[in-house]
Amino acid sequence: MQTSHKQQENALSENPQNEGMQKGRWKWGVIDVSLMVSLPAALILMGLVGYALFMPLHAEQFFQDVFTFMTANFSTSTGFFANAFVVVCFGLMVSPWRKVRLGGKDSRPDFGFVAWFSMLFAAGMGIGLVFYGVNEPLTHYLNIYNGTADAPLAGTITITGNSAEAIKLGMASTILHWSLHPWAIYALLALSLALASYNFNLPFSVRTGFYFLFGKHVWGPLGHLIDILAILATTLGLATSLGYGANQALAGFNFLFGVDINTTNKIILVFCVAAITVLSLWLGVEKGVRRLSEVNMGLAACLCLFVLVCASGFSIIGVFASNIISYFRYLPALSGFIDRPDQSFFNGWTLFYWAWWAAWAPFVGMFIARISRGRTVGEFLFYVLLAPSLVSIFWMSVFGGAAVEQIVSGLNPALADTVPELQLFVMLKALPLTGITSLIGITLVVVFFITSWDSGALVLDTIAAGGRLETHKIQRIFWVGLIGLVAIALLVGGGLQSLQSAAIMSGFPFMFVIALMTVSLIIGLRRAAKQGM
Repeated sequence: MQTSHKQQENALSENPQNEGMQKGRWKWGVIDVSLMVSLPAALILMGLVGYALFMPLHAEQFFQDVFTFMTANFSTSTGFFANAFVVVCFGLMVSPWRKVRLGGKDSRPDFGFVAWFSMLFAAGMGIGLVFYGVNEPLTHYLNIYNGTADAPLAGTITITGNSAEAIKLGMASTILHWSLHPWAIYALLALSLALASYNFNLPFSVRTGFYFLFGKHVWGPLGHLIDILAILATTLGLATSLGYGANQALAGFNFLFGVDINTTNKIILVFCVAAITVLSLWLGVEKGVRRLSEVNMGLAACLCLFVLVCASGFSIIGVFASNIISYFRYLPALSGFIDRPDQSFFNGWTLFYWAWWAAWAPFVGMFIARISRGRTVGEFLFYVLLAPSLVSIFWMSVFGGAAVEQIVSGLNPALADTVPELQLFVMLKALPLTGITSLIGITLVVVFFITSWDSGALVLDTIAAGGRLETHKIQRIFWVGLIGLVAIALLVGGGLQSLQSAAIMSGFPFMFVIALMTVSLIIGLRRAAKQGM
């Protein structure tokens, strides 16, 4: 059985078990939302915006206290869940349930592979890869080589005049944060939602993924709470990424055109990108996000190829394979979460990432689910888990490898003392055609900025509307504005530290939500397989 968007839209009124989703529904003109979800979530977020804007010093301290509390009390559970999700994904990939098709056995994909992959990758990694592609491998290498407490596996690896091992461990640490673990988190939420919505004709909302576990209770207060948490996590996770994007884009404009780096210009940049995002949103997924994602993937591929040729002469191909080997070699130690010898690194890097990915999970997972109808479970997990991971590893190997090589060879020692948001541009400065490549780098950041923001607003609107896929675009514009206000508020109320703390604040609790959703998914897959889907 294949479910069309129109059939999906009618699920709320046609399926008796969804009656609870109708309670609290508010319609006024073109506005159609679930007040029980959208109103509390919007009020909490607006309160956060007001707090950060009008009490910035107090807010900065509050976010720091939250970061400290969360890392002290939730590190073990977060580490356990993050690793367990990877194991579950690989288990499902080879299980008999891998043959279940999202949408029923006669369903076929809505998008071709290139368009599908471009959209899921742009939504899931975009800004982060551009920001951290140079910064993270370089930072880990320098910390390991200099023996700092912030180094991965600090105190257990001895570097004596040989940088090769420091490079390998630094790349392995980077790959840990950008490959299997984040995509496993995204995949499980996306698969849970897609199965419930496409195969069982249930509303397209985060609570739906819990139906197989909690039954009709997901249409009541429990479901409202789940969706509210999803909106909060998504908004704070997105605001973190947009804050990084604003910092890096403005740094690029400063590098090329001398634009001052200050809070006012960051706010102006956010407003300018918001206007473009609204236009993309108005064009819709097919004409907006899809086309922008494909263009940006093309630009990213061109820039990656340029750095590959100019910085390494294709020797990076061997380094790419070596980095994968190093990753699996160090994986047991780096993914451990009990009695870590490098607690400072684990709290500041790994836990932050895992919480950030969990905060992004409702947004990325729902977006992936929306574009993945027609895929089998096995195909879905294989491509969602492995293909983006390999691209991320290759990207980090090229950009991070080039940056580390410039330091090791003495070609560009200034990189070591460059602020993170400028490191990409300083690395490109040592290569030919600096102006052109730096402009491409800025374009990548801005377009990833737009696609993430657009996709996030689409997902938030769907949740706030009680799972309805077709709502008026005015509602999505509201969420574009609210996401932007949260990003601005966090930048004003503490900068990057507040952005990180916000991701932690929403991501840690949502790890438990995803864990329960995984249990529900397994029950649902068993039911779908029995019904021949």
